[in-house]
Amino acid sequence: MTTLEILKQAKAATASLALLTAQQKNDALLSMADALESSVEEILSANEQDVKAVQDSMNSVMIDRLRLTRERIHAMAEGIRDVVKLPDPVGKITDSFTRPNGIKVSKMRVPMGVVAIIYESRPNVTSDAAALALKSGNVCVLRGGKEAYRSSTAIVDAMRQGLAKLGLSQNFINILEDTTRAGANELMTATEYVDLLIPRGGAGLIRACVENAKVPCIQTGTGICHVYVDEKADLAIALNIIENAKTSRPSVCNAEEVCIVARSVAETFLPMLKKRLVEDRIANGQPPVELRLDGEAIEIIDGTPATDADFDTEFLNYILAVKIVSDVKEAVAHIAAHSTHHSDAIITADQTAASYFTSAVDSAAVYVNASTRFTDGGEFGLGCEIGISTQKLHARGPMGLEELTTYKYVINGNGQIR
Repeated sequence: MTTLEILKQAKAATASLALLTAQQKNDALLSMADALESSVEEILSANEQDVKAVQDSMNSVMIDRLRLTRERIHAMAEGIRDVVKLPDPVGKITDSFTRPNGIKVSKMRVPMGVVAIIYESRPNVTSDAAALALKSGNVCVLRGGKEAYRSSTAIVDAMRQGLAKLGLSQNFINILEDTTRAGANELMTATEYVDLLIPRGGAGLIRACVENAKVPCIQTGTGICHVYVDEKADLAIALNIIENAKTSRPSVCNAEEVCIVARSVAETFLPMLKKRLVEDRIANGQPPVELRLDGEAIEIIDGTPATDADFDTEFLNYILAVKIVSDVKEAVAHIAAHSTHHSDAIITADQTAASYFTSAVDSAAVYVNASTRFTDGGEFGLGCEIGISTQKLHARGPMGLEELTTYKYVINGNGQIR
């Protein structure tokens, strides 16, 4: 089907989805989760073809983003079931008041309508996005990356089978067949059919959407995340947090990309950092982290000389840029100059420094003595999120169910006229 045909069928399905009760939507989600697990063999077969096609052109970290296993498919199904447990925002009255003339004004949460999601090589996003869209009463139109097209299509096919089992429209969940740039542009300009566009991916994808989209668009994803080791940091805690933030899953948007170190502790801390991230990981058979060091840091430990571009790069790999600063104010200034407004952390025992950092850093999530890897809908108790918004209007941070709704005013009277 053409993109236009898919968008038309998606728009036509919005009215029936918006009228489903919370119980009907939950039943649909449970059926979708069961169908995913019943289709494991088909999904794994499709994923194997995707992985094989990029084996020689994609690095191991990015292949890990693409690869599915039985365990990951089970986790996807469990993620859908977790959404069932969340309260339904649709129909919620968030404010209500009665005017002097007796009319009652209520503010009610309602679905957006058609939510389009453009994403890259993580097929698990397919089920997350579909589940959150359906629970919030929205029809979704998915446009995955070409490298994951077979996997994403197999996942959508399974979920649509789950809907069909209950006699519901399969058009509640749609995936575009056109994965070209022209196809993406068609989606970005479909003002008659798309109510909200959410891009999930790297800086290039986000920029393309912001520059070309004529439909409402929420910026998500790009994460140049900083961890600042303050002069009063517990260095053992700092090492644990940095190792987690950088190496637990380097290909995701909440992974640390830049380590900022106070000058007064740099001589002590940087050798510890190199041992933990490079030497110990090599000894344990793990990928070492390449340290890209500024002019001061490279005088203390060995590594790769950093370029200016390294502090503006989302590496999504085992690479960490390192910058030495005089104090928390210089750290905040550096973050402000290079931030993507995603997630940033300070490691310190000084409450004054922590307060300054949390007040001055303009990011969706700001941490004190904790890893940036917690910026996640599940970790925040929102269920699986549809993306991390790095903008300020409508939604910021992990976007859960409520962020996928808007509101309307419902007015009740008994004959009043103006």
